[in-house]
Amino acid sequence: MIIKIKKSLLFIILPIALFIECGENSAHAQNDTSFAPVDTNAPDSVKVNNIFIVGNVKTKKNVILRELDFTTEYYYDWNTFLQILLADQKKIYNLQLFTSVEITPLLTGDNEAEILITVKERWYILPQVIFELADRNFSEWWTNQNRDFSRVNFGLRLSHNNVGGRNERLKFAGQLGFTRALDLQYSKPYIDKNQKHGLAVQLTFKENKTIPIKSEYNKQVFYTNENEDIIRKNFAAALRYTYRRSYYNYHFLTLGYSNTWVADDVLLENPDYFQHDGNKLRYSFATYTFRHDRRDNVSYATDGELLQASITKYGIFYTKDLDEVEVNLTANKYFKISDRLHFNTGLTANWFLSQSQPYTLVRGVGYNPNFIRGYELNVVEGQQLYVHKNSFRYKFVDWEIDISNLIKLEQFSTIPIRLYLSANFDHGYVKDRNLIPENTRLSNKYLMGYGTGIDLVGFYDAVFRFEYSMNNSKEGNFFFNFSAPF
Repeated sequence: MIIKIKKSLLFIILPIALFIECGENSAHAQNDTSFAPVDTNAPDSVKVNNIFIVGNVKTKKNVILRELDFTTEYYYDWNTFLQILLADQKKIYNLQLFTSVEITPLLTGDNEAEILITVKERWYILPQVIFELADRNFSEWWTNQNRDFSRVNFGLRLSHNNVGGRNERLKFAGQLGFTRALDLQYSKPYIDKNQKHGLAVQLTFKENKTIPIKSEYNKQVFYTNENEDIIRKNFAAALRYTYRRSYYNYHFLTLGYSNTWVADDVLLENPDYFQHDGNKLRYSFATYTFRHDRRDNVSYATDGELLQASITKYGIFYTKDLDEVEVNLTANKYFKISDRLHFNTGLTANWFLSQSQPYTLVRGVGYNPNFIRGYELNVVEGQQLYVHKNSFRYKFVDWEIDISNLIKLEQFSTIPIRLYLSANFDHGYVKDRNLIPENTRLSNKYLMGYGTGIDLVGFYDAVFRFEYSMNNSKEGNFFFNFSAPF
């Protein structure tokens, strides 16, 4: 990410700025950075007179201004000001509304500047064909499920990621295959003039003919009845309130309801599936979450930190079916050692307060995002979970391929390709208070995995990971994943 500093007369530079285009120095959130000013006679302090934004055809100006940590008519130390601009550039990029962001201070006097923000908008309406695996990860499907194509979900997803130009997001998905589902989501990050309060709502319906009913020997056990009937249905609704007082700190309060029905033969296979009489599990829940997010790129971070803590109460007004408390903690730190080398470390912890839970709430290693590399083929279930992940990554390819001669749409005119070589070490522990005999090989044991891999970060920050990992059970395998590990 490069912050350009230019010095010129205001009446000359601003007309030119109105027609500026993103060139080879256009900034992406993961690009190299430089604090060295182009003008060697940079002032000791600077006051911003005006802020100009170019390229926001759809996005409202106030959505971008919300991310700025400086104001007009105030003097800033020059070096501090450059750091503020760099941080603001990352925040605007992390809105995930733009493919590139560039902030340019235009010096118009000894201690005065105009700020030019140049953005390149993404394509916001994205119809997508759903063709994805129903299993926990690609390796589970490839190895444990014998590459069974009946375990594939297919359908159509339509997303509008900037409905009114205010970063509202509307998503609808209709899905067939292994899991039949309908999903509707709408979020509005700010509902007030001061842009601090937001709301989101989600409605989901799912039904299955095959479901996991328990685990044995640290593998999921699936059940389908002989008539291949639908054996599980679930309806869920949730309303989330967001409060963002400062730039990096978020507070979420979610209220929701879940209603799950299973066929009688599911309870014959596992009488403890719901842990109560009857084939319905109904409960309301409330979750409070605090998140501090200062990552340079939310899709694939190389610098910054993420801290998230949440507590969920299952069963608020009606506790006959379920009365449970769950606590989650995630703490990740990303160290940028150099432009190409960085080190990431992250700790995840999860606790249930009760002795056991309905199987629909089961947690453990192997369920996203709680995994230990080398154990992707296993599930380790329990009431307490601790996972510590570590990665050294070296960027050895950083390309931007210009295809504007083939595709005239500006949002798709370049294809970024970044390749990272990774060295990984994960370890953790799952405590199972019930001491299920079939799963004692891995539960209540120290687990460790290590290996190497290649990460590909591509178009719209899509991530693909190819890894070979070993674990302390002396098992090794190749693994393929579609997201950053943490």
